[in-house]
Amino acid sequence: MRKVEVVPHQKEWIALYHSEARKLKQVFGDEMVESYHIGSTAIESIYAKPVIDILIEAKNIERIDLYDYEMEQLGYVAKGENGIAGRRFFMKGGDDRTHHLHVFESENPEIQRHLLFRDFMNAHPEEAKKYSDLKRELAREFPKEIDEYIAGKHDFIQNIDEKAQSWINRNTE
Repeated sequence: MRKVEVVPHQKEWIALYHSEARKLKQVFGDEMVESYHIGSTAIESIYAKPVIDILIEAKNIERIDLYDYEMEQLGYVAKGENGIAGRRFFMKGGDDRTHHLHVFESENPEIQRHLLFRDFMNAHPEEAKKYSDLKRELAREFPKEIDEYIAGKHDFIQNIDEKAQSWINRNTE
């Protein structure tokens, strides 16, 4: 059973992302358009589960399935779409997860949504602190119930997604 634990922001998370992104580029080669550090470990100064979330933009999502063996060699478990149509999801580290990999085909709106969430939170430290506080509260309330922890963040994340979209629309007009 996975323990829900959030820890203070760690400076080494960015280096861990870059190290893993290099390995993933070796696996996916030209199929990979770009990689991005996303999720809470990519938001400065907030508490987070110490799991590095990586998003890969791929040329062809169907071809990603051809790399499952190579990903296993890096310690990842392929989970298919895992609840999000058009995504390929991989986990590394078992119950003591170290990395989550989300792969989307270029032009999938989920890419922009994840990047916008990250960028909005880094540009709005007051919102990031609210998110950090919520995560800490949920981790205390549901230390062994990851589904409840995730559900507890849902409305906040949707609200931030809406604010982030308004923010980017104002800044690109």
